[in-house]
Amino acid sequence: MSLPRLLRSPCARALTSSPFKHNSLRLPPSSRFFSSSRRRLESLRVEDDLSSKLPGIDPVKLDVTKTITPKALVPNQDLVFGRTFTDHMLSIEWTASQGWLPPRITPYQNLSLDPATCVFHYAFECFEGMKAYKCEKDNSLRLFRPDKNMQRMNKSAARIALPTFNGDKLVELIGTLCKLDERFISSEKGYSLYLRPTLIGTQRTLGVGPPGSALLYVIASPVGPYYPTGFKAISLEATDYAVRAWPGGVGDKKLGANYAPCIVPQLKAAKKGLHQNLWLFGPEEYITEVGTMNLFVCIRNKETGQKELLTAPLDGTILEGVTRDSVLALARERLEPEGWNVAERYVKMQELADAESEGRLIEVFGAGTAAIVAPVRKIVWRDRTLDCGLKPTEEAGEIASRMKGWIEGIQYGDEDHPWSVKIQ
Repeated sequence: MSLPRLLRSPCARALTSSPFKHNSLRLPPSSRFFSSSRRRLESLRVEDDLSSKLPGIDPVKLDVTKTITPKALVPNQDLVFGRTFTDHMLSIEWTASQGWLPPRITPYQNLSLDPATCVFHYAFECFEGMKAYKCEKDNSLRLFRPDKNMQRMNKSAARIALPTFNGDKLVELIGTLCKLDERFISSEKGYSLYLRPTLIGTQRTLGVGPPGSALLYVIASPVGPYYPTGFKAISLEATDYAVRAWPGGVGDKKLGANYAPCIVPQLKAAKKGLHQNLWLFGPEEYITEVGTMNLFVCIRNKETGQKELLTAPLDGTILEGVTRDSVLALARERLEPEGWNVAERYVKMQELADAESEGRLIEVFGAGTAAIVAPVRKIVWRDRTLDCGLKPTEEAGEIASRMKGWIEGIQYGDEDHPWSVKIQ
């Protein structure tokens, strides 16, 4: 492959392309140290090469090979998150010279990769987490806001020099996979089909550079509640000895490389009887996000007494959660008319502690695709434990419960909503 040809590929374009728009971020004076990320991200931007003629993903060319050994269904109550998989998988190969090759649905199977494949050595990998649901009233299959997942996956791919793709085409193919494995999708509330689109660099090389080949594949797993405890309150460690992400980094991208370094701190938290880490950043100890979720806090404003729903802003250091965006949109539509102030702003850990000690902390909850909504009972910070507003007999606060009900109502088709996309 000649160097000029490689530089014309989507893979090379992605190396220097970024969707980040610095005008969308307003930073308070107390947070100016984040502003350096603007310059770093701006330096990664170039105009897309719109003249590329490489073939894109084409669902018309899909080849389907059905399994001849269908798996036995696992009863809902026995499902462990991410341990059971359906009969089939979707895979699409890409090369810098040929673009996206015809997609294939095959029986679920192992991948065969050379030991020198670049994903093993330089972490050319990104993924998404999304779910398919079965609507009991019309037996339809639905995806929840799949366009948001496709947008985020393309951002992740672009940041690590992997090829981008037409999200609508991939959603169409994912729908075909869901229909083929429909028997794994339960209509019972709390259960769904977790979908894991994954994109890896597959070039066989120990040289460091944009991969000349890649594999996009999708596997599916029937799941119930993310936490074994179900919809019950969790406890967090406010972690200040390690950092998950930093300005100018890739904390807002869904890369496997962002998750492995967080496991040791999570194990340390687990030894204290805590479920997840609440990542703090900087000397001010700003609240960012939880290990697998974005975080929301409900407090009463100290000066006005107004109820506020707060979450960290999208500054490049936290994941652009689909559920986060959904919670914010629903809160602005349904809570603001009730007098709530909904805001994306930096919250210091000390501010949260002060609200708790002064009786102004109403509740705290996490939000993410896997758990949807996870109420928080307590946060351990330094030498103190913050009570997050739940009574001993309560597992969820009012807002977390309402959000869970609203989102699940949309996901399962109880409420007609454009976020619930029927699989045709």
